[in-house]
Amino acid sequence: MDETGLYTDRVGTPLGDMIMTSHGEALLGLWFQGERYEPGEQELAGARRNPDLPVFQETRRWLELYFQGKDPGFTPPLELSGSVFRQQVGRIMLTIPYGKTMTYGAIAREMAGKTGKKQMSAQAVGGAVGHNPISLIIPCHRVVGSSGSLTGYGGGMPRKVWLLEHEGIDLKASGFTIPKKGTAL
Repeated sequence: MDETGLYTDRVGTPLGDMIMTSHGEALLGLWFQGERYEPGEQELAGARRNPDLPVFQETRRWLELYFQGKDPGFTPPLELSGSVFRQQVGRIMLTIPYGKTMTYGAIAREMAGKTGKKQMSAQAVGGAVGHNPISLIIPCHRVVGSSGSLTGYGGGMPRKVWLLEHEGIDLKASGFTIPKKGTAL
């Protein structure tokens, strides 16, 4: 392993290149190039490119199946990062089935139940969802507003729309709306 203990590689997808990171055993990050929270050069300084890393090969296989229009049926080894709160939100997102959506409010209610609180802020959940470091596999694109708004997506609204439609969700029939303004369009 290199001095930072971080490996990286890129993978091409129909929606643009994605950057993968790992410490060797589990996937730490998967971002579309140009995504809002994509790691910069400074964050990847010292990382060594290793396309043969088994977790990168599994991630490529997952992405290949996904972009063929299939539910991959497995999850590469993942290491959730960030605060305990963000990790818990990430675990809930992992339960959203292929071709389905979940609202920020529903995640907030589930988080409240898990933490023994009476309620949880959907806005706090939104912050955690927005900082998801493992795009697609942890399906933040499947999280929507309770009003039917697709809200935002760090990878850009056109990608979110494409991903949901790719999974067979009829946005119009489902009553989803695309926001006209916001920070993650």
